[in-house]
Amino acid sequence: MTKQTFMKGTLILILAGLIVKILGFINRVMLARIIGAEGLGLYQMAVPTFILIISLATFGLNVSVSKLVAEADARGEHAQVRSILRISLVIVSVLSILFTTVMLLSAPIISRYFLTDERAFYPLLAITPIVPIIAVSSVLRGYFQGKQNMTPTASSQLVEQVIRMFTVIILASWLMPRGVEYAAAGAMIGVVIGEAFGMLSLLFQFRRQKLPKLFRQHSISGLLKHNRETFRNLLDISIPVTTSRIISSLTFFVEPIIVAQSLLLAGMSAGAATSFYGQLAGMAMPLLIFPTFITYSLSVSLVPAVAEAAAQKNDKLIYRRIYQSIRLALVIGAPCAVLLYVFAEPLSTLLYNDEAVGHFLKLMAPYSLFLYFQSPLQAALQGLDRAGVAMRNTIIGALLKTAAIFLLASRPELGVDGVVLSVNISILSVTLLHFFSVSKITGFTIEIKEMIKVLISVALSGYTALHMTRYWSHLMELPQAMVLGICLALFIYTLLLIWLRVLGKQDVQRIPWIGPTLAHFLPRR
Repeated sequence: MTKQTFMKGTLILILAGLIVKILGFINRVMLARIIGAEGLGLYQMAVPTFILIISLATFGLNVSVSKLVAEADARGEHAQVRSILRISLVIVSVLSILFTTVMLLSAPIISRYFLTDERAFYPLLAITPIVPIIAVSSVLRGYFQGKQNMTPTASSQLVEQVIRMFTVIILASWLMPRGVEYAAAGAMIGVVIGEAFGMLSLLFQFRRQKLPKLFRQHSISGLLKHNRETFRNLLDISIPVTTSRIISSLTFFVEPIIVAQSLLLAGMSAGAATSFYGQLAGMAMPLLIFPTFITYSLSVSLVPAVAEAAAQKNDKLIYRRIYQSIRLALVIGAPCAVLLYVFAEPLSTLLYNDEAVGHFLKLMAPYSLFLYFQSPLQAALQGLDRAGVAMRNTIIGALLKTAAIFLLASRPELGVDGVVLSVNISILSVTLLHFFSVSKITGFTIEIKEMIKVLISVALSGYTALHMTRYWSHLMELPQAMVLGICLALFIYTLLLIWLRVLGKQDVQRIPWIGPTLAHFLPRR
């Protein structure tokens, strides 16, 4: 199997993630236009529940498998890799059966008694088959990531998103005449079909590895008996990772309930609260988290890379890999945050025909850079065997967010803005806690000089883009002016990074396929 360097693997995931995000965003915009804010609100109300169930069923095994496989590979223990796979697949199989049943039985109760709209039952029911699909996929992805081969993960994401894009739109359009609840359910079925094709892609690539048969003579109890140490090692990582995800998922699950109840206390109707949640969670948040495909790619690559360096007791390599990931998140995340702030209203009007979304986006955009740092910092903690610390930080952020929503959104003078402020509080607190934890363990610090250079570059390019877009909007349609403004901003930003020696030959040459050619035109930093 081809083993990739940390940066090459990350860049492969980023390129695939960019394509997936663009396709997914187009899909989300088309879905919003088909089923509207109310239908999107029903769709989003079902999402937290299935995210919670998935967190329980996958048991954090993508992270633990990735870390343990990387460590076993670093020590040359190939038999241990097979043991890790065997135990992991047994665990997810048992959990999938259990939690699929739980989701089927609880869907009517959740929609009737916990969510403010009983129509959420239909998308909840439609998404249920996804549980075993994602559970098996998580183990396979963890295996490939632990081997530091990111190509199977990247290709499966592309397959999944392409299939999803067609199935979601086709099914939502077909079922829309029956009502928004059926259209939302159709969109969920499309998601399930996409995930199934992604899993088949992973299985195909896994079979090409020609590993010895995973399950031979042992029953499940016998398998666990002969692999107790592997089972314990998986639990040591999976329990805090899963707990952290459960806390996030519980917060995500409780969020629409608390938001709806708080807004009702503030004097808003149930229908208006549902529409607002569709605007925030289904329209503004996808724009805000669009660049997180970068941080996801970083975190996926960083866990096995840091685990491998830790197994080799190479402290310098640990520091360098954390530095590389944070630096990349800063260089790419900063312009995204500024452009989202500058073009919040026109983007929202163009994509959703809803100016209110732009207001929410503008309130959250300044905090988005902290969101982009969050995943690589958490991945560093997990790779360093500090998953429990990441869990603690996540719990603190979740509690702060939940309390803030109830306290702020229930005040009539704040209302919906109180929800947005609560999200910002959570993002800021978790990221700072992760940073201080990583700094304490490794001595890692932010390069202030480099950060100032990036912030100067992004401020100048954003300012130029804003004023040039205003000028061009008198000469052409706003969408054209906005696209030109964004392209100009990115061009100026790149030139400033090169001039200030933030971006150099050694950075660009790592880009797959085109990097070596581009590197000829850049100086060393």
